[in-house]
Amino acid sequence: MVDGGLSGEASYRRPTGLAALRRSLLDLLFPPRCVVCRTRGDWLCLRCRPQLTLVDPPVCPRCGAPLAGAPCPLCAVERPPVAGLRFSGFHEGALRHAVHRLKFSGERYLAEPLGTLLATSWRQAPLPGEVLVPVPLHRTREASRGYNQAVLLARVTGRELGLPVLAGGLVRTRETPSQTGLDRRARLTNLRGAFRWTAGPCPERPVLIDDVTTTGATLAACAEALRQAGARRVYALVLARAHSGR
Repeated sequence: MVDGGLSGEASYRRPTGLAALRRSLLDLLFPPRCVVCRTRGDWLCLRCRPQLTLVDPPVCPRCGAPLAGAPCPLCAVERPPVAGLRFSGFHEGALRHAVHRLKFSGERYLAEPLGTLLATSWRQAPLPGEVLVPVPLHRTREASRGYNQAVLLARVTGRELGLPVLAGGLVRTRETPSQTGLDRRARLTNLRGAFRWTAGPCPERPVLIDDVTTTGATLAACAEALRQAGARRVYALVLARAHSGR
């Protein structure tokens, strides 16, 4: 099922302790505004919260999609490129706005509530992973943007869950043309061999962290690089999934 609001476990829980102090300082320096209507007060105001379409349990243990019955209709057509996938919601409405502002508008403070949403998704349907591995950007793109949004999300999620984050172990070895407009086969070809593990022994059960998955091509390429480096089973936790695919 999909929850259009922010009720129960799907809601954004404000941080406590040191995290609350950090949040307060950020709010003082950069007063939060609703990512949809830009009203001051919170990253998503009460009026716009119904636009946040979050996924509630039960979910498919393999692809993370809302599960109304068995078997999962999506997995019957095409299995995901990882041993287990979880996502917080669909790439639309308020969640899409938030992702775009984090990714393209430099609004790094959004990593706090969005990373908390990722942690909530994990708590609702845990993955048997042991370490979080952010999906890397190519160094030229990261230098241009100034940060990797997947790293920001992973740090918040890792802090919330008490899991280590290995940022920099998985690297993108070459810049690839834009994936926009490409189908899944073309995306897979575009990304083949674009990632490599470079940080010594690879964890046996890494969990890839990313903001959005569309066809799953990026997750597939990263998972292949991790398996070649020695990972036994690769999992993924992403913020938003496009309706059109994995």
